Amino acid sequence: MSDPKSGSSSTPDSIHWRSLIAAMAAIAAVGIAIGLGLPLLSIIMEKRGIPPTLIGLNSAMAGVASMLCAPFTARLAHRYSTSSVMVAAIVLSAASSLGFYYIQNFWLWFPLRIVFHGATTMVFILSEFWINAAAPPRRRGLVLGIYATVLALGFANGPLLFSLLGSDGPLPFAVGAFVILLAAVPILIARKESPDIDEKPEMHFMRYILLVPTATAAVFVFGAVQVGGLSLFPVYATRAGFTESQAALLLTVMGVGNFLFQIPLGLLSDHMKDRRKLLSIMALVGMVGAASLPLLSQNWLLMAVVLLFWGGCVSGLYTVGLSHLGSRLTGADLAAANAAFIFCYAVGTVAGPQVVGVAIDVAGDDGFAWSIAFFFGLYVALSLARMVFRPKRA
Repeated sequence: MSDPKSGSSSTPDSIHWRSLIAAMAAIAAVGIAIGLGLPLLSIIMEKRGIPPTLIGLNSAMAGVASMLCAPFTARLAHRYSTSSVMVAAIVLSAASSLGFYYIQNFWLWFPLRIVFHGATTMVFILSEFWINAAAPPRRRGLVLGIYATVLALGFANGPLLFSLLGSDGPLPFAVGAFVILLAAVPILIARKESPDIDEKPEMHFMRYILLVPTATAAVFVFGAVQVGGLSLFPVYATRAGFTESQAALLLTVMGVGNFLFQIPLGLLSDHMKDRRKLLSIMALVGMVGAASLPLLSQNWLLMAVVLLFWGGCVSGLYTVGLSHLGSRLTGADLAAANAAFIFCYAVGTVAGPQVVGVAIDVAGDDGFAWSIAFFFGLYVALSLARMVFRPKRA
């Protein structure tokens, strides 16, 4: 994209930092607010005596909201501009976050969740579109690696903020809304550099899922494994004989792997002619790592080492998949494909916990490992088939 408003700079390999920092700062602020809000709302529902089944159902509205809003985001940005839709979504999400404090009726939290997560989904889609459009092609992996690292830090700092603020009174809600509103500042500063969508996407939304299946399948597997794994790994680990503290530390190790590996994986993807090879390798590592978990259940240290690399590879599917998407498409098609990307992630977050939970019920404790390996195995088969039958064109 040669238009200055796209965020591209005059030389093909230079990074347009002002534009990228605006989008990354916005998404970091939203990540912090979501990381604060998720445990905050769960604790408040628990204090009010809401049963765990309903707490889980209410939390699942996040994925539902993403699936509802993703198909319309690119069209809204085409009509009202990328930066305008982002700012409007930020204001809406900040207002709805305050609504959780002022609205006491639990059943009204369901539509409120859809509004909040629907608005934040739009910010995610358009931020990633902005970053992908502004990233120089030969350094796209590096830029998206930085983005993934910033996002991971945002999500990590949200629970830390929750531990400091607690769940009593309006303060945590006010802080969350303020942090979200801060996301509008860098967008307004760099609004003239945000990428415009001058025309409607050429195809129906659902067709973008199949246009770059190696990318959309990668983020589906990432969503399924991330949410399914994080939700049920403590159950698996404690049943395997680890204490709750040891299980929590293993999850922390996975998070460290997520943080450490994103920029190196992004740099590596920039030096590969076909990013699908790297996606296949990471999925293969994920499959082998998951399948090996039953063999490591008696050795905490060895399992921690495996989970460190495993966590990096799981999150790398998102980063490199997004980079692969950006290398294939531009303009309105890229915005629509970014929305399809987030849609597939949301589907994965809903499907993953269900499949993993059923697998544990049917196959016992080892069903956790086999179900995670199953998701990775499907992706390995898909990516290898695509490379064989659809080789990368020069």
